[in-house]
Amino acid sequence: MAVEQGLVLIKPDGVVKQISGDVMNRLADTGLHLVGAKMVQVSQELAHAHYHHLKDKAFFKELIDYIMGKLHQRPVFALVYEGESACERLRKAIGATNPEEAEPTSIRGKYGRITSKGVFENVVHASENPKEAEREIKLWFAPQDLIHAMYPTEEKSVEQKVKVWRN
Repeated sequence: MAVEQGLVLIKPDGVVKQISGDVMNRLADTGLHLVGAKMVQVSQELAHAHYHHLKDKAFFKELIDYIMGKLHQRPVFALVYEGESACERLRKAIGATNPEEAEPTSIRGKYGRITSKGVFENVVHASENPKEAEREIKLWFAPQDLIHAMYPTEEKSVEQKVKVWRN
């Protein structure tokens, strides 16, 4: 079995329900190692890049609004886990995309719901496979944001404006 990394997003509905600690406790049971975590106010650009494969779906606009926090006015809590068969183990703990089809003991089975408008509020996202995990992790995290960056990196001089604490 290969060591992999997988992205987990606690979506705005999960953040508003204040279940991040419960989700992390459940993911700790997988035996995987947490190697990155941060709160992200999702931009439209990031949302479109993350869900690019669904751009032709009728629900795309609602999905973008959902991940950007427009429905719940909350950010996303992004996490990276590492270990053998990480993607498979994360997805098993998280459960089926449709909360009604998820095992009741899974994260989505316990916390997800389908609204009266038919919108899946499935509280979390997990990378589907190692290839998708690499793409997603590179979207959401810079190499220096991770305790262990397993994908090839290089050093570059980059001039940019950043916010700093005022004296």
